[in-house]
Amino acid sequence: MNWGVLLFPGSNCAEDCFHVIDSVLGEPVRYLWHKDTDLGQLDAIILPGGFSYGDHLRPGAIAHLSPAMTAVKAFAEKGGLVIGICNGFQILTEARMLPGSLLQNKGLKFLCQDQTLKVENASTAFTSEYETGDVIICPIAHNEGNYYAKSETIAEMERNGQVLFRYCDPQGLVNDSTNPNGSINSIAGIINRQGNVVGMMPHPERSSDSVLGLSAGKGVFVSMIKHIQTLNS
Repeated sequence: MNWGVLLFPGSNCAEDCFHVIDSVLGEPVRYLWHKDTDLGQLDAIILPGGFSYGDHLRPGAIAHLSPAMTAVKAFAEKGGLVIGICNGFQILTEARMLPGSLLQNKGLKFLCQDQTLKVENASTAFTSEYETGDVIICPIAHNEGNYYAKSETIAEMERNGQVLFRYCDPQGLVNDSTNPNGSINSIAGIINRQGNVVGMMPHPERSSDSVLGLSAGKGVFVSMIKHIQTLNS
């Protein structure tokens, strides 16, 4: 399985993603540059976290206009797997590859902490290594992670199983007190209708190497690998 990690000016989590794919999972991976228009033969693309273009205008607003994003959209339209993490999620919403927007956190402060998440849908290419209802820990580090979409959009997403992760407490309880940033319906991660594009604010790559004390996030990437292996078998 061939992976690409897309670099924008200001990306600062690309090395973490590269390390997980290369050193933890032993998969072929290479960096992609924001000016690239030909991404080559890939099975999955990661849009990493960071502060692309210094978050000028708003997070992801400039990055989604990069030449590489035209190629990413074409890749996704053909069924390729795309995952945007933190700033990558923001870029995907700006590119309209995912619905909704990421607003400033309800407390108007940058959040950096380990966060418990409830797996809401374990029947996707990104979550098959989990069981629905599992509680995992992935760090968060964001200032604009407050997910919002129109009520009719949220209702449709809920019906379609497009909510993959919610913020919760260690027992899996989901309510306002367990929601760190004010995201509507405590949404932490979503998937598109076609099932091949995911955005999530928590960082699974920071919860994938046991040397860091957290490894549950690795399931996201292992799920992707197994999905591609199944398609190619």
